[in-house]
Amino acid sequence: MLHGVEYSDGIRRVEAIVTENTNQDVQHNGRDMTVGSIPNHLIMFSLPMLAGNLIQTAYGFVNAFWVGKKLGEGPLAAVTSSFPVIFLLTAVAMGLTMGTSILVAQFAGAKEWDRMRKAIQTSTVLLAFVGALFMFIGFVFAADIMRLMDTPKSVYPMAVSYLKIFILSMPAMFGMFLVSSALRGIGDSKTPLYFQVVALVATAVLDPILMFGWLGFPRFGLNGTAIASVGMQWLGMLALMAYLAHKKSIASPDWRRLHIHWPTCWLIFKIGTPSVVQHSLISLGMIFVITIINGFGQAATAAFGVGMRIDQIAFMPALTFGGSVSMIVGQNVGAGLTHRAKEVFNWGIIVCGGISLIFAVFALTVPEFMVNIFLDEPQGFAIGVNYLRIMAISYLFFSVMFVANGVINGAGYTFVTTAISLVGLYAARVPLAIYLSQRMNQVEGVFYAMTISNAVSMILALACYLSGFWKKPMIKHGVQLEPAEDIEPIPVLD
Repeated sequence: MLHGVEYSDGIRRVEAIVTENTNQDVQHNGRDMTVGSIPNHLIMFSLPMLAGNLIQTAYGFVNAFWVGKKLGEGPLAAVTSSFPVIFLLTAVAMGLTMGTSILVAQFAGAKEWDRMRKAIQTSTVLLAFVGALFMFIGFVFAADIMRLMDTPKSVYPMAVSYLKIFILSMPAMFGMFLVSSALRGIGDSKTPLYFQVVALVATAVLDPILMFGWLGFPRFGLNGTAIASVGMQWLGMLALMAYLAHKKSIASPDWRRLHIHWPTCWLIFKIGTPSVVQHSLISLGMIFVITIINGFGQAATAAFGVGMRIDQIAFMPALTFGGSVSMIVGQNVGAGLTHRAKEVFNWGIIVCGGISLIFAVFALTVPEFMVNIFLDEPQGFAIGVNYLRIMAISYLFFSVMFVANGVINGAGYTFVTTAISLVGLYAARVPLAIYLSQRMNQVEGVFYAMTISNAVSMILALACYLSGFWKKPMIKHGVQLEPAEDIEPIPVLD
């Protein structure tokens, strides 16, 4: 049974093609962001994502407290050294699932449910394979990777051991990214939050128990936090998959009919591959940067680790609202309503920029308070304070860049945002980090290079958004016909 509207000029626009059986068997539970208030959609869709990111960051703070304050500067440096490798491996998942989320958002906006299911099925097969492959590669070559990064000898064994354990969570992490991306594509940002909260709280409770051998458990030291993370990642992913299957959610993979639909696979690679390249090369750039920082000693590495923890909070508005902008623009582009993207951009800048400004002020005025949460050693403390003061303005740069990139990504032009990131990273950050750190003979030269490269990326992103090239549809959808303003729609009876 088709539901639609018919206009007096004979043009029929089908708003949704859903059979009675589908209505009975599939729970959509999403948000149609092609109609209604843009600021309302932006805020209401972003709040659960922001809450999830806050909880994730809060866990990171708790974890860093236990490691830095109770285990010491060495274990904290070990975690910092392994972070770029973990980020590199998850970059592939983030990139491929970005392709999935953009396709799902555009297909939801166009009401093309069958194409949406094919995107989810195909992505499931791809992510399962890539997740298992990366887990194997990361585990086997962990020691070689840490050696290539010039990890300080004092923390090398700890870093290798920590990485080998943490890497076992890769397939679960890929699966969680996949389902969360599909849900956000249909406008549901709440469901992933619930499972994320439970998993993170459980991990935070398990961390000190396994690290220090409380309640009769063995004392695993630094490896305890990796074991807790792996266990909860797997449990959280399986629980979310089971829940969606039980609810018969349209975002749930159909495990009985998993297959690759090759035309859809091509679209996923077309949109997702640039993002994979972007995240991967950013991770490699981070490895280059940390390698330079490692050359200044354990204190510099630990201080940089503290700075990254604080950056997780400061960059959170940009990351969250940038992702929300992509989903809202994706649905509207799919529906043929590209004119709404400008309003999405404007509100994104207002809300995201305002929040980021608060973080920038705190980083400039009270950096000592934030660094003292994690570090006591005088040398590392001083470097951490300098890091925050130098990086503070970057929080505003990131807001503008991620909102502009969000519009471009939502339209499907991920290769453009990839080019922006690579120019900022490899034409600015890495060369400047090498030059300034040597010129100043201080690790702070790397921090100045990071701030300058963020400014370059922001300018490029803003220029690309203002050019308007992204308004041309990249993915073809069904013809979207809208009535003239003076024509009243006539409902079509079943």
